[in-house]
Amino acid sequence: MFRANLIGFGLAVGSSAFIGSSFIIKKKGLQRAGASGSRAGSGGYGYLLEPLWWIGMFTMIIGEFANFVAYMYAPAVLVTPLGALSIIVSAVLAHLLLKEKLKKLGMLGCVLCVVGSTVIVLHAPGEHSISSVEEIWELAIQPAFLLYVTSAVAVVVLLVLYCEPRYGQTNIMVYIGVCSIIGSLTVMSIKAVGIAIKLTLEGYSQVSHFKSWVFAMVAATCIITQLNYLNKALDTFNTAVVSPIYYAMFTTLTILASAIMFKDWSGQSASSIVSVLCGFVTVLSGTMVLHSTRDPEKPPSTDYSVLTPQISWVVHANGEIWKQKETNDLQHEYVAIIQPDHFK
Repeated sequence: MFRANLIGFGLAVGSSAFIGSSFIIKKKGLQRAGASGSRAGSGGYGYLLEPLWWIGMFTMIIGEFANFVAYMYAPAVLVTPLGALSIIVSAVLAHLLLKEKLKKLGMLGCVLCVVGSTVIVLHAPGEHSISSVEEIWELAIQPAFLLYVTSAVAVVVLLVLYCEPRYGQTNIMVYIGVCSIIGSLTVMSIKAVGIAIKLTLEGYSQVSHFKSWVFAMVAATCIITQLNYLNKALDTFNTAVVSPIYYAMFTTLTILASAIMFKDWSGQSASSIVSVLCGFVTVLSGTMVLHSTRDPEKPPSTDYSVLTPQISWVVHANGEIWKQKETNDLQHEYVAIIQPDHFK
């Protein structure tokens, strides 16, 4: 058990390093793509032709794969909070490569995120053993989790159809909200797929089960949606702000979804539950501190007003007035330039 947890811990740390780096690499790619075409934050997909973005995407895939394997060796309550390390990696790299200044209070916010995650790891509930995909399916269709899924989908639809057109470019919580909510469903479906793969490798094939493919399709759909809105968030707002807020919301909702679906809290003492809640408060406090020290990037202005041509009148020292032409070179004797509305 200790060796398995140690392997999962190492994979989770490596995953955080790759994912934190991918934020910066992908944003560099988004910046290059936005300089020559429509930005992702404005609905453009020019970044798909940018090699640097694909390098960042490949880096994120490596990190997510390591994270996926980590769930096979260690419980989710150990793996998920370690994602806080990606905040530190992305914040430091953003400071060094993107010139997004990280102030001392921002560093304190990162430390709070790590401390809160550590508390969660030490006191989070254990994971129940799952022996088949059928068992996960029964957990997925229980009324409590169906209510969570329905609520999550309703909030996402509201954010996408109503909030995004109105507040997407000014409120970071719109894009991050979609990423985090969909991300919690992604982890649940990915965990189901991971268990199916693990059981298959152990000799209990789950490939023939239709429900395994349902979980796989749900996971693919959620991943595509999650990445799309994460790109919009990175292209619109400061990386050092996106990363911690995304982590806090994603981790909170993921552990909440896991607690509802897998009943992680059953049999836990009140002190353990309170300790985990305190860990969450610490993490959220860290994100708020970091957010308060960073200024979101202003989206490029696309409102170009029509310039009305004006004629300048040049007053000669002897009182003679005539229109200025572009070919006329002003001499020292020109003492005033009067606009047409000067005498209004």
